[in-house]
Amino acid sequence: MQEGTIKFFNRTRGFGFITSDEGKDIFVHESELIDIVEENDKVKFEVEHGKKGLNALTVRLLK
Repeated sequence: MQEGTIKFFNRTRGFGFITSDEGKDIFVHESELIDIVEENDKVKFEVEHGKKGLNALTVRLLK
């Protein structure tokens, strides 16, 4: 699991980006959210390589 911060999330469009602790921007779709997130929330997640780049999977808030 990686950790990062929600950089941007648009609820209307259902997607956003996470900045990983390593500095990479990773796409996140609302279908992969386990918890409700807001911008600047710290999260943990898994990563897969998609057609257009990195995608976050099973995104959870850090407690």
